[in-house]
Amino acid sequence: MAYKISDECISCGSCAENCPVSCIKEGADHYEINPDECIECGACADNCPVNAISK
Repeated sequence: MAYKISDECISCGSCAENCPVSCIKEGADHYEINPDECIECGACADNCPVNAISK
């Protein structure tokens, strides 16, 4: 199960900068994770300053 970014996202880009497979892109309202590309490493969640990322 890939990680997901909630509406709590403040669009800081920290998650995208730390994703080793570049599966996180800026969406209309906040950043979004492509579940087909996510390797479930957790780097994005570890670097989110507002804890908006979870499984």
